[in-house]
Amino acid sequence: MIRLLAPLLPPKTVAVEVFSDVTNVNLFPAEELVMANASAQRRAEFATGRACARAALARLGIAAVPILPGSRGEPQWPADVVGSITHCAGYRACAAARLSDAAALGIDAEPDEALPRGLLDDIAAPSERGWLADLTARIPQVSWDRLLFSVKESAYKAWFPLTHRLPAFQDVAVSLRPGEREFSVCVLEPDAAATGRSVPQLQGRWVTARGLLITAVSIPS
Repeated sequence: MIRLLAPLLPPKTVAVEVFSDVTNVNLFPAEELVMANASAQRRAEFATGRACARAALARLGIAAVPILPGSRGEPQWPADVVGSITHCAGYRACAAARLSDAAALGIDAEPDEALPRGLLDDIAAPSERGWLADLTARIPQVSWDRLLFSVKESAYKAWFPLTHRLPAFQDVAVSLRPGEREFSVCVLEPDAAATGRSVPQLQGRWVTARGLLITAVSIPS
């Protein structure tokens, strides 16, 4: 069995991933309402993501419930659960944990290919441009600009449920440790606090396989 996501996550975190859409997913009525006007592709992504979420909840010993999107599209989990859902072409996944084991989770999957031209200017902070150029020159097998984007997406997914803030891409500074496939994320936002405590730096891991880049951030409970 291929396991890409689970090794990126801490113990007691459940990871469920699939490499194609799950057919015949029975959505809850509230989920059906959310998808009422969605395209067939969007519905398939949503339904498969919810199937992964239900499987993750079951492994945590929690009954299936509707997982509805919040104000920024973030999944709304049961009160004692944290989690994250991601999808890209050929990949759907969910990570979930009990709140006693993690304060927040963020995962993201992207194709391992360069970002569209011009997009990097909006994403990369000045502190990141040097190491991006260096790694691109030395290790061209990895799409480092796309990895940077994915890292920031994972960080946002972990950050937003705790703070209800969404800093700009360039207000998030990433440091990579390529040999360990680990990274640190510093949110350059003064006075940002999560549930009464500061979250100045987030830690995560990444993997590249099967033409995918997958990143994960976890915040300890």
